[in-house]
Amino acid sequence: MKVRVNDDRCVGQGMCRLACPEIFELNDEDGHAYVKMTDVPPELEHAVDHAVRSCPEGAIETY
Repeated sequence: MKVRVNDDRCVGQGMCRLACPEIFELNDEDGHAYVKMTDVPPELEHAVDHAVRSCPEGAIETY
């Protein structure tokens, strides 16, 4: 699984960071989320799925 954050949709609420801090971080400049690693290890896939469902803006995409 791979993951990305659509910066045009993200408003930086941080729900993804709460769900999976190993993958998601918030940018100090604008507060928007970004991924620390695009390739999600199998043991974190469930947490990333939770982050996808938790994002109010639908800014997180897996592929």
